[in-house]
Amino acid sequence: MSFQIIPAIDVIGGQCVRLTQGDYGQKSVYHNDPLEIAKAFEGAGITRLHLVDLDGAKEKKIVNHKVLERIASQTKLHIDFGGGVQSNEMIDLAFSLGAKQITAGSIAVKNPELVISWFEKYGADKIILGADAKNEQIAVSGWQENSNLSVYDFVSDYVQKGAKYIISTDVAKDGLLQGPSFDLYKNLQKQNSGLNIIASGGVSNLEDLQQLKAMNLFGVIVGKAFYEGKITLEQLAQFA
Repeated sequence: MSFQIIPAIDVIGGQCVRLTQGDYGQKSVYHNDPLEIAKAFEGAGITRLHLVDLDGAKEKKIVNHKVLERIASQTKLHIDFGGGVQSNEMIDLAFSLGAKQITAGSIAVKNPELVISWFEKYGADKIILGADAKNEQIAVSGWQENSNLSVYDFVSDYVQKGAKYIISTDVAKDGLLQGPSFDLYKNLQKQNSGLNIIASGGVSNLEDLQQLKAMNLFGVIVGKAFYEGKITLEQLAQFA
């Protein structure tokens, strides 16, 4: 599998936005129609999309379901969807609306039995473990809470239970355009051979992408760097 560039579309109120370090008070609106952005990614040859319902993350249920449905029905993008998927009803809804994978973040910390049951019901390849870290501890609930759980213990435990994919964001890096947490990903790789690791947070330029690719990670999520013009669509397309 080649290195995957996975653009992010974060949604509040149906609009494409970005937060800084998960802070809803530090919100930038980049586009009124996420579908147009998604079509631009697809037009550049990109095949994957990380779609996050930030309203859903707050409400603990999917809120922007129409955005997911429109993008899934009007593009061929492989969508991994997160935000508000915290029950059997919500995961069924996400898949029925066209998500190919879901990201289990806070729910993976708070109700691991439920997430393990999803591995068994849908297949572990359909569930991406969200392992967001702050000072190497798992951060949950849109990074509003710290869990006192080591990110390394958390991930290794889930790998033993069948997890195949993780997205790991270093909250301290997110939205700051100061470079990814390369050491975090190296340590996760060392402890979990064969795990498909998706880097997230801090990507600021083309060199960051090249360095992450050289680490043989599964892929990287690109958000603010694209929306702020630090990385162009043409540069992303080089990896497609």
